[in-house]
Amino acid sequence: MTDRFDVVSEESIRDGTATDAYFLRTEETLDAADRNPRVVAEVTRDQFPTGEFDLFAGVKDAAHLLEGLPIDVDAMREGQLFDGGPVMRIEGDYLDFARYETSLLGFLSHASGIGTAALETRRAAPNSNVLSFGARHVHPAMAPMVERGALVAGLDGFSHVAAGEILGKEASGTMPHALVIAFGDQETAWTAFDDAVDSDVPRIAICDTYSDEKDESLRAAEALGDALDGVRLDTTSSRRGDFRHIVREVRWELDARGREDVDLFVSGGLGPADLRELRDVADGFGVGGYVSNANPLDFALDIVTVDGELVAKRGKLSGEKAVFRTPDGGHHVGLADRANPDGGETLLKPLVRDGTLVREFDIDEAAKRAREDANVVGFRD
Repeated sequence: MTDRFDVVSEESIRDGTATDAYFLRTEETLDAADRNPRVVAEVTRDQFPTGEFDLFAGVKDAAHLLEGLPIDVDAMREGQLFDGGPVMRIEGDYLDFARYETSLLGFLSHASGIGTAALETRRAAPNSNVLSFGARHVHPAMAPMVERGALVAGLDGFSHVAAGEILGKEASGTMPHALVIAFGDQETAWTAFDDAVDSDVPRIAICDTYSDEKDESLRAAEALGDALDGVRLDTTSSRRGDFRHIVREVRWELDARGREDVDLFVSGGLGPADLRELRDVADGFGVGGYVSNANPLDFALDIVTVDGELVAKRGKLSGEKAVFRTPDGGHHVGLADRANPDGGETLLKPLVRDGTLVREFDIDEAAKRAREDANVVGFRD
């Protein structure tokens, strides 16, 4: 073995060997029987609407996986919210795409779970600056997927440098506790950072390394003067007590000394409930594990027609389906050859036609879509 890291190569994903073994045995069996039916297959999470919306992500990677195969694919757009019914439909000869099911579901399931969790945090603090800080919780090869999902959900930025290079976005971040510890005292670390780092980088001082958050925040304001843009409180959970009170206390003391210009940022094990509690007293948040550690959504791929005949496994719905969004935020699932609801927008749009990718991907557009759709459906209200 020559690879130093346990990472499946892009080549293995593209040639379909990044798959479950039984798909290759299925190919072998169908080939031996000279059987290759024309099918429609659908990717779904729930068969019927449940009232709980999720965010659809991972579409770009899925599209590039299926690009070049002699199949047609329709899918929801990146950043769309969904609730039951298919998020993707594939039509083609089964053996042309069978082996790609594992990677396809992995792309969609994991990214959609990340995006849904990120949207929950975005909605919890809609007017705050919220950054994704969770790359350290995942395999580094997955960091771009995590950060893309965070951006699609509308978060304001992320911390991972290599992910930023892939996504064409600049990573955010200032100083860790390790910097203070390496210098041995807070003032030396803060001023050394100010002297060394490009002036375009905000001066956000970490203010809970050795002493009280209020004490360190006031000392940072004194040490950096007008150069200080903000302070970050990343207090360990075992030392927090009433964290809201701590944040309010820091704000009070800074304001009392005329430093209303210093922003307060909070990080460390935060989720939507924490953001709701703190959003009126903190200016911004770094959210880590709640987003990066989100459970993948449980998508499945099922064949629903074979050579034009309706089929379905037990517990699934046969026939090609359509999904619609009505102006009132309703999500509707029906057979594709039936009339759509009054005023309904068809959510499954062309993605691949006879192997040709017919859609472009833009993170900012996807984030706009997620924001607007979340407002329409009342996501987690």
